[in-house]
Amino acid sequence: MLASTAIARTPQRRAIVHRTHGSTHGAITRLVSPGDLGAWLKPFVFLDRFSFQTKAGQPGFGMHPHSGIATLSYLSEGEFFYEDSTGEKGRLLAGGVEWMQAGNGVWHTGSIVPEVSHVRGFQLWVALPAADENALARSQYLTPSQVPQEGPARVLLGRYGAAQSLIAVPAPMNYLAVHLKDGERWTYTPPAGHSVGWLAVDIGQLDAGDAGGPLGEGELAIFEEREEVIDLVARGDTTFVLGSAYKHPHELVLGNYSVHTSAAALARGEAEILHIGRRLREEGRL
Repeated sequence: MLASTAIARTPQRRAIVHRTHGSTHGAITRLVSPGDLGAWLKPFVFLDRFSFQTKAGQPGFGMHPHSGIATLSYLSEGEFFYEDSTGEKGRLLAGGVEWMQAGNGVWHTGSIVPEVSHVRGFQLWVALPAADENALARSQYLTPSQVPQEGPARVLLGRYGAAQSLIAVPAPMNYLAVHLKDGERWTYTPPAGHSVGWLAVDIGQLDAGDAGGPLGEGELAIFEEREEVIDLVARGDTTFVLGSAYKHPHELVLGNYSVHTSAAALARGEAEILHIGRRLREEGRL
């Protein structure tokens, strides 16, 4: 009788179904908006990549409002000052994370640190579940040492391997900042149920299978809605961010700075934004 032998199978690789360099205006490239790719990638409904040389008197991002979402600002280079209407203020360092869960309404800003010459990073918006979209705003700011790492991946949200972010996410999702050396291969196995998957290259190039050539600097790739692995090889020293999640089950109801699950929730959020704005103007902060 012949002994049975186990045959090792290579995990099926997830294919890329869309890729884009977005639209660039000055120092900011809009890769995802709630009215276009955000409806496909929800809960990830917005993604900007920013990269700019700073100069004296530069205004920064300015105080602006949100509701119904959480924003995550990640700096890969540089520093900026932050302030929000919950009373938090401080300095965000390269490798650090600003998490602003806007809920029913918040205002925040990022301003230039005079002695820093260049700032680069990403801002992400996450659509909140119905139970959180009109809750009280809360913010959390992590220093670089507070962002855990597993292999080449720093865990900005969620869990990867033994590393878990200090930020309590409102729904199952991962958001990673990854650094690969030239020729290094990395295979991301998403948690069960994470059918949404994408990445955006910051510096360098990535081979991601038969995708019509390598993914280049500033390019977004969207993977098919499945749960297979994402298999990548770096061409040159390469950094990128990658997100995976359960699909957000609600339609996106859009305001100017807000994303909600219903018109009624949007109305409540925009009313609170106006209320906070009046208070900030009375305090001379707008």
